[in-house]
Amino acid sequence: MTSPGRRLHGYVHPDFAEVALILDKVTPKGGAAVSIYHRGEPVVDLWTGLRNDNGDPWEEDTLSLSFSVTKSITATALHILVDRGLLDYDDRVSKYWPEFSQSGKQDITVRHLLCHQSGLYPVRQYTDSVDQLIDWEYMTDALARAEPEHTAGARHGYHGFTFGWLIGELVQRISGKPLGEFVASEISEPLELDGLYIGLPEHLHPRIASTLLPLNPPSIAKLRPTGKRIEAVLRTLGMPFSLEAFARAHLPHGIERFDWDAPQVLSASIPAANGVFTARSLAKLYAALGNGGEHNGVRLISEATLARATELQSTERDYVLFGTRMNWRLGYHQAFGTRGGIANSFGHLGANGACAWADPTEELAVGFTRNHGMRDKFAYASTVRISGAAWRCASARAR
Repeated sequence: MTSPGRRLHGYVHPDFAEVALILDKVTPKGGAAVSIYHRGEPVVDLWTGLRNDNGDPWEEDTLSLSFSVTKSITATALHILVDRGLLDYDDRVSKYWPEFSQSGKQDITVRHLLCHQSGLYPVRQYTDSVDQLIDWEYMTDALARAEPEHTAGARHGYHGFTFGWLIGELVQRISGKPLGEFVASEISEPLELDGLYIGLPEHLHPRIASTLLPLNPPSIAKLRPTGKRIEAVLRTLGMPFSLEAFARAHLPHGIERFDWDAPQVLSASIPAANGVFTARSLAKLYAALGNGGEHNGVRLISEATLARATELQSTERDYVLFGTRMNWRLGYHQAFGTRGGIANSFGHLGANGACAWADPTEELAVGFTRNHGMRDKFAYASTVRISGAAWRCASARAR
């Protein structure tokens, strides 16, 4: 599928013209949108390309599946509850979820979950079928029974799927609302966001961009030969990585045939992976988070709580994520540009190249969505190029 002559739509401030040039280059197929706030004002609001195989154009309100960007929205919901004094990061999870104390998990804290240090990453071990991912009760019951892979806090192992149910169940138990409803009432409505959903309402399905490139990861059998070579190279470089841990965290049984675009999947809540967003909504939310929790007179979280939530927790390498230093905050990681990590940033990227992040030092917030699949070899390159361009433009902008 190709686009017969690409065109950018929307607005870009002249100081951020480089972002527009990059957007056109990183969407050779399909479509994408990028939205940027700088010093509290929108400076980029662009969209381009196609949103489905029928050749329909990407519109300004097009929604897009954004995979692990969802984790940061789920974490933000929890931070709101912390800010209201309803729990604390160093509380034991079992204080609010008594069943969770099974199988040696009685000392796991909320902080351990947010930092991917609980050892509860192997979703493949907790499920018999990928269809169970859309069954909230099944997944939370399985996690309550699960035995952790290691002592809490002993190491970092990215919870690719399980993060969402672990944090989402806390939100639901403490707030008394389903996670998607809480996100709508406590984040989207106050900020007047045009598209931020975990569990997409059926009447909004026509707005979504379908995924146009291979969406699912390969099977373990296909992954293993290349993965073992990568594992060996990384270990010689002193970067701990376990292919088996990666596979167990990211490849539940049948994931290679899971239909992420199916209506029942879009409407379900998989709060680490199936959030559906507009770039505009992500950027506006992060404009608030990057400004101490407030945007245009609307305060989501106090400055004090947000400072705790975004304080660097660890620089250790993650043995599930190729030994990468993610520089975890509480549910957020450092953003990555073309020159590596952006020092004072926090946010989250998604497997298909979507990202959302803020840099309070530069008063910068970025939202980027696209409908390329997670096996798109340019996904990560797209993220770092957009992020790098945004940061360079912001840092060079005259005051």
